[in-house]
Amino acid sequence: MTHRILQTALLTGAASLLPLTAAAEPETYKLDAAHTAIQFQIDHFGFSAPTGKFMNVDGTLILDEDDPENSSVELTIPVTKVVTGVPDLDAHLQAEEFFYTESFPEARFVSTSVQQNSDTEAYVFGDLTIRGVTKPIGLTVELNQIGENMQGVKTAGFSAYTVVKRSDFGVDAYVPALGDEVEIFIESEANLKSDDATKDE
Repeated sequence: MTHRILQTALLTGAASLLPLTAAAEPETYKLDAAHTAIQFQIDHFGFSAPTGKFMNVDGTLILDEDDPENSSVELTIPVTKVVTGVPDLDAHLQAEEFFYTESFPEARFVSTSVQQNSDTEAYVFGDLTIRGVTKPIGLTVELNQIGENMQGVKTAGFSAYTVVKRSDFGVDAYVPALGDEVEIFIESEANLKSDDATKDE
């Protein structure tokens, strides 16, 4: 999410080599739920490292291409939609000893800052809320591309990674036999909102 990444991701590569003549306004993107997935992986008593996934993620991205550190993101994750491929396990994860979705059906992430890491990555810091507990976390984020999707809508694609301790959020069943550290992988596309698209025309 650095200045260089954002420029080189534009559709016209030659234009990215020229100096900007005017500051572009930050643009608002809506997460594409069909192309956004949050996958988690956890050690299962030392025998394996199974995965699960959250889909139907809702969120808004404000992207400042001139000053990426001025960007921000908010995500709402429907924990009731957890998918492992095993229906009984999905139901177990929603029980009180894990996500307790009867009382806490959603998780939430709200960014607090963006920091350049290298020419290909940035750190996005923010507050993650699970089971009503909010803790600060950091994600390593890479901008994959900015361009038009198949429908001609300006789209930004990202990959992100972080590790969290589930016990920090009160999800501590079977720790430490069942791993406490959870790896999280995010693949996301976000589409420019129609009002921003109209503004740029």
